[in-house]
Formats: sequence, C-alpha cells, structure tokens
Amino acid sequence: MEKIVSKLLIYGDRPKDTILMQLAAVFEDLHSGNYNKEDLVSRTYKQVKRLLVLGTDNAFDNNLWHNYLAYLLVMDENPFSLCCEKVGSKDGSVNHFAINDFHEFRCLFDYDFSEIEEKLGIDCFSCLTNYKAIEKPELMYNGNVSEKVRALSTALEKASSDEEFFNVITSFYKNIGVGEFGLNKAFRIREKKDGKVAFAPINNMDKVVLDDLVGYEIQKKKLIANTKAFIEGKKANNVLLFGDSGTGKSTSIKAIVNEYYGDGLRMIEIYKHQFKLLSQLISQIKNRNYKFIIYMDDLSFEEDESDYKFLKAVIEGGVETRPDNILIYATSNRRHLIKETWKDRRDVEQDGDIHRSDTMEEKLSLANRFGVTIGYYKPSRQEFYDIIKVLAKRSGIELEESVLLAEADKWELNHGGISGRCAQQYINHLAGANS
Repeated sequence: MEKIVSKLLIYGDRPKDTILMQLAAVFEDLHSGNYNKEDLVSRTYKQVKRLLVLGTDNAFDNNLWHNYLAYLLVMDENPFSLCCEKVGSKDGSVNHFAINDFHEFRCLFDYDFSEIEEKLGIDCFSCLTNYKAIEKPELMYNGNVSEKVRALSTALEKASSDEEFFNVITSFYKNIGVGEFGLNKAFRIREKKDGKVAFAPINNMDKVVLDDLVGYEIQKKKLIANTKAFIEGKKANNVLLFGDSGTGKSTSIKAIVNEYYGDGLRMIEIYKHQFKLLSQLISQIKNRNYKFIIYMDDLSFEEDESDYKFLKAVIEGGVETRPDNILIYATSNRRHLIKETWKDRRDVEQDGDIHRSDTMEEKLSLANRFGVTIGYYKPSRQEFYDIIKVLAKRSGIELEESVLLAEADKWELNHGGISGRCAQQYINHLAGANS
C-alpha cells in the first residue's frame, strides 16, 4: 500500500494523520520486517476505528473501504477537481497525471488485505469490505452525503479501466461538485485562526418545499422568479422578506434551497455578529461553480447599532463588485430593518420641503439595497381556517370541520395569534394527541 500511495501526485498531498497515510505507514513498517506485532495491531485498529466512525456518521454500507476511498476523491479540493467542477474534463496535460493517480486508486480499490491479516492475526479488513451498516434514523446522519458517496463508490467499483474510472469521477465533479459544497445544501460559518472562514454543513436542514407553505402564492411567485433568474445566470436582486412573525419567511427560503439544490444552489447562514467576515466569505466562494444565497434570518438593528453601515457597503456600494454567483436573502419583522424613532424626523423642513431628514435617509438606505422586497402578512381569519383545513388533511386528521376550527380559535388565543406557524403548531398538537 505504501508504494501505491507514494505514486499519487494530484491526490497525494495529504496530512500525515489521515487514515490513508496512517495505514500506508503501517504497511511500510510491516514490510520492513522490523516491527512490534502488538504495536502494529494497535495502530491498525486505531485506523479501523476511524473508518468505522466515518462509516457510521455517513451511513456507509457494503464495502466501507471503497466508500472511504470514494469519500476521499469527493472531498479533495485540488486544482484538477476544482477545474472539473467548473468546466468539466477538458483535454490537457493535467489529465495524464490525473489518470495516473486514478490508476493507483484502482489499485487501492482492489487491494488485498490478506497479507496483513495473516501476519498480524486479525480479520478487521475482511469485515470492512463486507460491511453491514446498522439501520438508524436518517436524522442521525446526512442522507445526501451518504447517498452520493455510496453511489459513486459503486460506480467506481464497476470501472474496468483507468479511463472509465477517470470519466466516472470527473462526471461526478461536474454534475455534483467537489468537497463540502458539492455534497451539502446549507452551511454555517466560523472564523479560523488565520482569519479565513470555515464552513460547517447543516446536516439536518428542514426538508420543506414551497408547496408545504399554504397560501402566499404571490410572495412565492416573486421569490421563485428571482431565484430562477439567479441560477440561470441572469440578472437577479438581493431579497428582503419582511412582515409578521410566523408567516413563512424563513420557511420560504429553506424551501427555495431544497428545490434548487440540484441546480447548484447553496445557502450560507450568517449571523449579525459575523458581518465582519462577509468580505472574506465572499472572496472564498466567488470562484466556485455554485450559486450562493447568503442567508440572514430575523435581521434588524437597534437605533444605537452601526453594523448596518458595514452590511450596506458589502451588499452594494463598495469598491469591489458583488460576484454574480452570490445574493443576499434576509428576513425581518421590520420593513426598514433599523429601528426608527420620531426624533429621526426632527430635521424635516417645516415649509413643505419634499426631502426627508438625513437621519431617516441613512436608515432607509439599507432596506433600499435589496432590489426585491416581499411582504408576508398575517392571514385573515378565513385564510387561517383555510390553512388549518389543508394542514389537517395532509396530516390525516379526521375531525368535524366545525370542531376543528373551533378548537383552532381556542389554540391561537393562547399561542401568539393567527399565523401560519400557529396553524402548524395546532396541527402538530392534534397529530401528537391522536398518534
């Protein structure tokens, strides 16, 4: 194995603490003949345990060793894989080196572990290559990652030549992507010590789709139109969804990401205290082959906060043009995002001057940076009833309509008033009581 790994060029620059490099070191010591058996068994088991943890976290199955190798190929963001993600596999000298690497990966896929098992008296690799995963709820792992890696693993197993192996993996890069962005829909961020941004996938993102949001057809139509233009490479605007709480603003954005993930749409959620990272965040994703929505939930600023000025410059108005693959979608309960007071109007001219005060203009200018503003308002009583009836039917709740709606009236009085969220909570309560 150590000889195979040493021949990797494009995919060979790996940290020494990775599973593959640690196993290569084990085989190197084994073949030297100068080793302590108990120590080598311990080192082997440590890496096998890491493979089991990775397999459990991602629900890998059948051949855990093949799944791991496929996972390595998917996650390796090198110049070749990133180029394939962007433009596909074009003719070029680099393909020669890539095919050489894929030849070595085919050798790893077919590697015979019988030698190490016989010399060390272990059978762990036989178990890994005939692995049976424990069934568990999908919420315990990222089903999207698991499904794609296992499918790729199976396709690579069937590749009968280096060229076919090359075609399988480069097609995956072009159609799905590379690294975390290729496998996941949504992310949160954190600042690293070097000032760069680290992306943490959101594994348990709500699977809601737009049809799950009852009503608000005009609002959904506007959001879909802007998003479709964005993913098709046409001109599109930043979007502000404002209005009453519980009306489906955040749900609409999650649904949009779910529906257009297959078209390369990704979401990065950022909080107000992270606005200082926006410039670095944008610089790290502007050249990727995805369309990114930077999502700001429940965005608002108090009168004495000045962070909105920085956000305003980043959205539009700074020296650097916003990349075409990035939009900002924000939700807020405030139409203008920033708290307004009567004193903001004190410098309005009293003689009929048509210009608003400078203070008010400064605050309103942030909301004006969003080219599309969509209002989500509390439903009327009849619209609330319509939502209740649709949700009850979807959940299989069989109650006489008069009883269903009478109880809904009682529920909303004690749970924040009429809203789509309140309706969903009421239906969840009924479904739980009847289960």
